[in-house]
Amino acid sequence: MNKWKGKSKGTILGYQIFVWCIKNIGIRSSYFVLYFVATYYFIFEKKSNQYISYYFKNRLNFSALKTKLSVFKSYFVFGKVLIDKTAISVGLRNRFTYEFDGIENLKNLLAEKKGGVLISAHIGNFEIAEHFFADIDFDAQINLVTTDQEVTAIREYMESISVKKSNIKFIYVKDDMSHIFRINEALSNNELICFTGDRYFEGSKFLETDLLGKTAKFPAGPFLIASRLRVPVVYVYVMKEKNLHYHLYARVAQNIKNRDSQGLLNSYVQNLESMLKKYPLQWFNYFDFWDDID
Repeated sequence: MNKWKGKSKGTILGYQIFVWCIKNIGIRSSYFVLYFVATYYFIFEKKSNQYISYYFKNRLNFSALKTKLSVFKSYFVFGKVLIDKTAISVGLRNRFTYEFDGIENLKNLLAEKKGGVLISAHIGNFEIAEHFFADIDFDAQINLVTTDQEVTAIREYMESISVKKSNIKFIYVKDDMSHIFRINEALSNNELICFTGDRYFEGSKFLETDLLGKTAKFPAGPFLIASRLRVPVVYVYVMKEKNLHYHLYARVAQNIKNRDSQGLLNSYVQNLESMLKKYPLQWFNYFDFWDDID
């Protein structure tokens, strides 16, 4: 069994290679390099292959051949997403197009002057959303709630090469619960709080529900906090389409009673499933998510 430990794969060297390729051979040409990278992962990352294969074969019911092809494509698409994020950071935002689907839900949320909660997932490329909000006159402070276990060196490197400093603030989850005070303060300023709801790690509190036909564990924090704050909740995803085009989805959590964290989780998972079925290659959780592999 291999559960997520709170850290993601990736090295500064990998990002440095992406930056060099983007600046010297362009974005689309950089995608060509990914054939070699994806092939490496496809051949040598046995554990990751096993876990992502389970997702395609057992949860999405892909055939054996389609599963093999999808594993390779998953690594390839993940590489494209990283290249796109890097390209936008170094000033190539104008090379990309963007489509807004449900942006009025975010505007209505801010109009209520109560702040709001965004819940996303490790699908698509949510981190680039702020670079496109200027196109729709969407002026809001986003606070990303996260653990302090992610690779901060990569984040620091990305900030050092960015032509425009990110406006996203980070709120780190602390054992002394001080992050709750920071969340409440941000909401009182009509700011947005963003969680990712699909990555539970060993030792933390969790809730359970069915995803794609089998019970899985989800981090309790986002759903406990969001269900108790009595503020609007919106599910937000930024998905990669063909070429250099992205599609932002924003959907309001419907009919969720106050303090009903399980109900909010069930609503979230229903929404997440619809995205996974539409974009099966863009879920980047390369570990034993369902705790079902020996």
